[in-house]
Amino acid sequence: MSWITVIPFEKATGKLKSIYSKIKGPNNQIDNVLSIHSLRPHTLIGHMSLYKNTLHHTDNTYPNWFLEFLGTYTSFINDCDYCYKHHFEGMKRFLNDADRAMLLQHHIENDSLDTILNAKELGIIRYAKNLSLKPNSITENHIKALRDLGVSDGEILEINQVVAYFNYANRTVLGLGVNTKNEVLGLSPKNKDDENSWNHS
Repeated sequence: MSWITVIPFEKATGKLKSIYSKIKGPNNQIDNVLSIHSLRPHTLIGHMSLYKNTLHHTDNTYPNWFLEFLGTYTSFINDCDYCYKHHFEGMKRFLNDADRAMLLQHHIENDSLDTILNAKELGIIRYAKNLSLKPNSITENHIKALRDLGVSDGEILEINQVVAYFNYANRTVLGLGVNTKNEVLGLSPKNKDDENSWNHS
């Protein structure tokens, strides 16, 4: 599951058990990207709070499928197979259109999103790519370009935080050897109105 020791749900006690109980999915599944924090539960709290509020909050403008699409794309270009597989399944579930999901997957993997996205979506993807692979190249002109495409400043912040979160998650996974063994892919918190509702389904 990873290159460091991980405490599973059935062996967790105290604070860790309490957190696990809040985030567990079916059959007490704890996603490996989360259980990797088990030796430092306070960082698990930080991770879950960031994840829930960037991707699954009621005040987000963009629909869940599009935010998951950004995460899927970011994870692919970072070569993070774990997050790519998980969030492609999440995107597919929220999109509720398997054919469209497979089309997006095909164009992500073939670097051909410019053939199916509109100008606004493509501008967002280009920003995500720059933020992930060469963040020090971004200037105010990149922000102005997004505004010119009709992206508001609040939406720019939303996009920035989702892509930045996935870069954090990708590096957590890649740096500790996290894999998808024994996981149901694509589960996520569903109650967007409660910031403290972390259970996965």
